[in-house]
Amino acid sequence: MPNFLLVYHGGTMPASEEEGQKAMQAWLSWFGSLGDAVVDGGNPVGKSMTVHPGGKVTDDGGPSPTTGYSVLKAADADAVAAMARRCPHLDADGTIEIAPIIEMG
Repeated sequence: MPNFLLVYHGGTMPASEEEGQKAMQAWLSWFGSLGDAVVDGGNPVGKSMTVHPGGKVTDDGGPSPTTGYSVLKAADADAVAAMARRCPHLDADGTIEIAPIIEMG
């Protein structure tokens, strides 16, 4: 089965410790529901930089900065999209980019 990179963009931070605990539980529950489809649960990421053609570096992460990632395996893109539709990141007004990971060699 192929692996897919899920790149999380945007989303809001929990407003309180209690909301943060609820959000963490939602993530753990979602990952638990995916079973062995989870190759790498990933992590949130910090503020990113963008390297432009010609070498210019900006400290902005582009128009839609990455906020985290995961790697899942699925039969095809439709199957992984169905998994992603249940991700708690969407409840925090975030979006999820899905890309197949191409094995080289």
